[in-house]
Amino acid sequence: MLRFAIGLLVMFAITACSLPPERPVTKAELFKTGIYQNFRIKESPESVLAALNREGEVVLDTIYKNQPLYVKIMATSSGLRLTYVDK
Repeated sequence: MLRFAIGLLVMFAITACSLPPERPVTKAELFKTGIYQNFRIKESPESVLAALNREGEVVLDTIYKNQPLYVKIMATSSGLRLTYVDK
């Protein structure tokens, strides 16, 4: 049972690693998502772009209509993909 649990943790750790995008994300692509128009975000667009181009994904602590949310942005080959999660 312990081997199974350790194996499962290793599998999750390997699959959860993110990679940098094939091509760098631009500021225009980031603004096209509308996150800076619809959410209150503390991080600057430049720091978000740097994290996206280095890590391939970023999780932002945001506020939408007085409700705190986490927004995950992933840089994929087809463009940026956003996921919203309540705090």
